[in-house]
Amino acid sequence: MYQRENQEFGSGMGGAVALAPASFGRAGRIDAIEPAPVPEAPRRRSWGEIDLVVDLGARLGSPEWFRGLATLGGMLAALWYVTPGFTPLPGNIPATLAPARFDEMRAIGIAPAAYGADSGRRLAATDRAEPLTSTPERPRLDLVATIGMGDGLARVLEREGAGAADAAQAAALVAEAVPLSDIAGGTKLAITLGRRPNREVARPLDGLSFRARFDLALSLERVNGGLVLTRRPIAVDDTPMRLTGDVGDSLYRSERSAGATPSVVADYIRAVAPHVDIGDISPFDHYDLVFEHKRAATGEVQTGRLLYAGITHEGKPIRLLRWTLDGREQWFDAAGVGERREGFSMPVAGARLTSNFGMRFHPILGFSRMHQGIDLAAPYGTPIVAASDGVVRFAGWHGGHGNFVQIAHAGGMGTGYGHMSRYVVHPGQSVRQGQLIGYVGSTGLSTGPHCHFEVYRGGHPINPATARFAMTSQIGGEALKRFRATLARLTTLPPGGRTEMAATAKAPPRG
Repeated sequence: MYQRENQEFGSGMGGAVALAPASFGRAGRIDAIEPAPVPEAPRRRSWGEIDLVVDLGARLGSPEWFRGLATLGGMLAALWYVTPGFTPLPGNIPATLAPARFDEMRAIGIAPAAYGADSGRRLAATDRAEPLTSTPERPRLDLVATIGMGDGLARVLEREGAGAADAAQAAALVAEAVPLSDIAGGTKLAITLGRRPNREVARPLDGLSFRARFDLALSLERVNGGLVLTRRPIAVDDTPMRLTGDVGDSLYRSERSAGATPSVVADYIRAVAPHVDIGDISPFDHYDLVFEHKRAATGEVQTGRLLYAGITHEGKPIRLLRWTLDGREQWFDAAGVGERREGFSMPVAGARLTSNFGMRFHPILGFSRMHQGIDLAAPYGTPIVAASDGVVRFAGWHGGHGNFVQIAHAGGMGTGYGHMSRYVVHPGQSVRQGQLIGYVGSTGLSTGPHCHFEVYRGGHPINPATARFAMTSQIGGEALKRFRATLARLTTLPPGGRTEMAATAKAPPRG
């Protein structure tokens, strides 16, 4: 509501007193009292005095207010009339799909079921669909299978779909050429399965081919209803590979750059480490190594163990050859002297020392006498192992020692083990350090389960608690001649050279 007349209260208040504006800070005073004005009679306005802009917030319901409302409606109607339309712009309309195409698109479309999508539904066959008595299958299957670790040939063939009888026959034929246990895990099998009369039986094995060994390939074919084995030997050059060169900046990198595998380089470093300090090797030192190397006519290469390790350090040559002596493989120098090893291990793990070496009162005989070993108490059946490498000289009953084993070691050393409940070695047998030789017992003159352990040097007993001896193996006799011949053959190989393969095998070019 607008207040007219310059915000003066012009409402009818007959006989009211007009107060003068109050001054700031004090009460206003009355200057004059005038009677209220008398409202004049309304008069007609001319067209020039008509207000086109009517305040619709004042004089509600008056003729002027309705006239203003009509003016506003007319203006809105004029605005609506001149406003442009919102019709969509014309564009390319896709062609209508054929009924079959529409059904296909609807079946594979992803849409709510309310919109007619058939996603996830399977339509039933109509009367026009004719069921097949049997679906066709391939007359022949070519498969590739892999033998896993611990897997069997017959089991793999059955797993791929061959019949049990054919799988057993194939395994028996392969066993005639190579032991089935020699077929390495990871070997690839090319299998061919033939046509079967019906789905109730397994497919027949029509063909099988694989590489049984590095130098042998086998294949089986069905001929006149039976399997026939064919052997295909593969020519292999097994001449060892020799690599030589200067150490340079790094022994490892130099040998790897020359063509040695990481395992061969690691074996080389372990072999020469006891003879020369690896940190003292200079760039001018010269290395020399020979390792097993096989190359097949088909192009495959197989690298084996390190056979020879040599190095010239500060002008002094060191030559080491891998050799097996008394069932133990180790490195020997050019003179046939093996690795030096010191000390021995205790024969009974976790045993309790109950009697020391020296004079003592015998609990059974009732008098004092020399105790030539130490007693290691342990429960019945505890394993007893060899304290070091050696050869069994005695195994049997030995008076008060009961079941007794005596082992001779290198360097004139020997050990004895008494009161065993049972021994598992025999005289003349070679044993290694830590190998089982018997079990704790209480045989002979014994008051409880324990192992009587003795150590000898030159045939005389010594205190096992303080015994420290070094052991070295020495090659002699005919074995030494074979050793030297092998060493000479390996050290005269041409560096990086290879012998020519058999004439029947075509050697691939070296890369």
